[in-house]
Amino acid sequence: MLFIDICDKDFPAKFEAILFRSEENGREVEQVVLGIIADVRQRGDAAVLELTRRFDRMEAASVGELEVSADELEAAYTQVSADDVAALRLAVERVSRFHEKQKQQTWLSTEEPDIMLGQKVTPLARVGIYVPGGKASYPSSVIMNAVPARVAGVGEIIMVVPTPGGEINPHVLVAASLSGVDRIFRIGGAQAVAALAYGTATIPRVDKITGPGNIYVATAKKLVFGQVGIDMIAGPSEILVISDGSGTPAHIAADLLSQAEHDELASSILITTDRSFGEQVAAEVGRQLPLLSRQAIARASWEKYGAIIVAKTLDEVIAFSNRIAPEHLELAVNDPFAILPQITNAGAIFMGHWTPEAAGDYLAGPNHTLPTGGTSRFFSPLSVDDFVRKSSIVYFSESGLNRLGNDIVRISGMEGLEGHGRSVSMRLNSAA
Repeated sequence: MLFIDICDKDFPAKFEAILFRSEENGREVEQVVLGIIADVRQRGDAAVLELTRRFDRMEAASVGELEVSADELEAAYTQVSADDVAALRLAVERVSRFHEKQKQQTWLSTEEPDIMLGQKVTPLARVGIYVPGGKASYPSSVIMNAVPARVAGVGEIIMVVPTPGGEINPHVLVAASLSGVDRIFRIGGAQAVAALAYGTATIPRVDKITGPGNIYVATAKKLVFGQVGIDMIAGPSEILVISDGSGTPAHIAADLLSQAEHDELASSILITTDRSFGEQVAAEVGRQLPLLSRQAIARASWEKYGAIIVAKTLDEVIAFSNRIAPEHLELAVNDPFAILPQITNAGAIFMGHWTPEAAGDYLAGPNHTLPTGGTSRFFSPLSVDDFVRKSSIVYFSESGLNRLGNDIVRISGMEGLEGHGRSVSMRLNSAA
């Protein structure tokens, strides 16, 4: 864990390892993924089956056998407690309510009597959502990806989830059922992304792929972009906590560890104007680490990519935060609303001492699929907007074209595009 003053001369060099952490050499991963994508494009179901046997230790005679049946979905409810089902249903309801507020409608403007302009909003026909498996099961990821798609009115939602050894978490299946997922396949990795992007005899081609995964999944999404839409290129999870020395050190330590337990590459950072408070948080992290069931993962993350940074002023803290553009940002200060206007780059902002990041992960309402690795400078959280496309509507009456036509011809002439201008001037001449 890095404990350092932001003013130290070697601060940038020491902090660089956290900013530019990576699971594997990107070029090597890309070559592997390109091979997988090419194989799936060429051999379809046969490649998916072979890769699933190799990477997930699953035997199946056909890809159809990898699809979760209606009976399996129904059986999942019997394996999950009533209280767990109720909690998942509450999450679905709250996330649905929040995303309903994001919906946009088709609109037309008639501000000009002879011209009508507008925008047509159309849901995507079919989307694929990727839900991570392996180290942990994430019913919350199902909800956060499927619910906005359903709210947007997507025609069909296809879910893929890696299931090493063939086992699938019943909570994931219940979440999929409650969220309106239409079909579920037990496949993961780059092969799942390729199958969704190009389609196979069994797995339908989709219009967009959303959801987080490991570096192979992220690389595959990047490489198929253009054939399909994607939400973003997700990297390891991260949290930045801004502290003015108020609040409870044990609470801040718990928040930092809530990210560290995701995986060894997660980054948990506290930046504070109170060195003593930072030292107390560091001690609390050491005390709480052994209490975690995923202690080994959290410890590896904290020791390599954790940091406590001391700054002199909140202005200095805020400038640092905006520079690194964190995925999760906690404003653990006495008056978070006072500094909120100064925050320009963050995936999600958690306000005050009683809003732990975990609330947003599960059922606060906003989406937890967030931009990582500084990409909140230009990416936004997953939303209903990710599951619709927008078409411009343009209508000119004869008088409208006569009124603006000469200027259209003039601008086309500036660009040397004679044909553009002629398509307008011919109409003007005929009208005359």
